Order: sequence, then C-alpha cells, then structure tokens
Amino acid sequence: MKNALVALAVTVVLAALMFLLLPDSAYLWVKSVHVFAVIAWMAGMLYLPRLFVYHAGAETGSVQSETFKVMERRLLKGIINPAMIGTWVAGVWLAFSGGWLTSGDAWLHVKILLVLIMSGIHGMLTAATRRFAEDRNEKSARYWRVLNEVPAVLLIGIIVLVVVKPF
Repeated sequence: MKNALVALAVTVVLAALMFLLLPDSAYLWVKSVHVFAVIAWMAGMLYLPRLFVYHAGAETGSVQSETFKVMERRLLKGIINPAMIGTWVAGVWLAFSGGWLTSGDAWLHVKILLVLIMSGIHGMLTAATRRFAEDRNEKSARYWRVLNEVPAVLLIGIIVLVVVKPF
C-alpha cells in the first residue's frame, strides 16, 4: 500500500509540473512519450505473469527460484512501475490539453475505465511479486497463464477505442 501511495504522489507531482511547465504546443511530444510509456508498460505487463508461470514451477529456494525473484523485482521496479506512471502522467496531460475530457466523447471514458482496470491488474502483479519474493505464492502456473492474457485483452479494447472511437 505504501508503494502505491508513493507512485500516486509521484504521478500527481509530475502531472502538476507538466501542466505548469509545458505549453500546449508540446502536445505531439507528450503524445510520443505517452505511446512509448504505454508500450513499455504493456511489455512488462505481458512478461511479468509469464515469469510467474515459470517461477511457480521452480522449487522454493532453488537457484532458479532466486533468479526469478531478481528478474521479477527488476522488471517491476525498473520498467513496469515507471512506465505506468509515465502513461498516466502523459495521458492525463493529453486528455486535459486536448480538450478530450470536456468533449463528451464516451470512448475516452470507457478507455479510462479499461486503463483503471489495467492499473488494478498492475497492483495485483505487484502484490504477487512480493509474495513470490517471500516464497508465499499459492497460485498455480495455470492461473498465471490465464492471467497473462488479461492485459492483452484490455490492450486490444484500449487500442480499438483510441483508433476507431466507436462512440
């Protein structure tokens, strides 16, 4: 919970700084940062559960298990967390600066809902990383295989909403 609050505080501070320091003419640059952050976030969100699939099958205390712990921690802290923060900061800036929030377009509200769900999955994976690090995983490799598909399905929905804007 403490880490989530720190991430939220960092996100709010960075978003506030962007609103204060960036002119509206920076829209395409921020959009580029947003796309990069989303790609990095999704790469990590698709890879971390796959690591859990293999980690769930590794013997507790083995060299393999300890290696997975290092890989999971580094992926989460070095890529997934910063990328999620970048996605949210740039996305909020784009939504406000582009006038999307006041446009009444329902597609954006559904997209934000899907991104909130993705953030919830991120939180679940963060908790799972902690449980694996403490050798307390109780989920099977099959569970992690199924969960691995959830970010992909959410991403498909988000992309369709952004590109097609169906409503």
